[in-house]
Amino acid sequence: MAEALIRPVIGADREQWERLWLGYNEFYGRLGATALDPDITETTWNRFFDSYEPVHALVAEQGGDLLGIAHFLFHRSTISIQPVCYLQDLFTAKEARGKGVGRALIEAVYDRAQAASCSRVYWQTHETNETAMALYDEVAEKSGFLVYRKLFDPALGPQKGYRAG
Repeated sequence: MAEALIRPVIGADREQWERLWLGYNEFYGRLGATALDPDITETTWNRFFDSYEPVHALVAEQGGDLLGIAHFLFHRSTISIQPVCYLQDLFTAKEARGKGVGRALIEAVYDRAQAASCSRVYWQTHETNETAMALYDEVAEKSGFLVYRKLFDPALGPQKGYRAG
């Protein structure tokens, strides 16, 4: 496979980007009854083109076909003066896996994070994603931290029992 071109997403990529985006979400079980609301997809897409948003997207392209996507954002940290970069989504098409596309996307995120003076790039993956973790073990180090979360139902409004201050 010839080397893929890694570049920022452009408006004309929408159809191919969405195919990869839906594949990414399906990989993590977000399909059918658990699929993302279409408004989330639309909002995500629009954020890439809003200069006030810290969310960015890269694509891997070869011969006019998109083979992969990477979504990342810059944010502040309480343990660093410099911003940090969170690689939120990384996905390659099945036919492109194992051919260096994921690695190229990660390295392109590294380049952009360094250009933005970030102190680090970090991401998470599901503990069962062994194929991806084999790559991640080559390009980064495990932090040793586990992810905890508490999901809220937006239909319920502000959660009771929380008091600021």
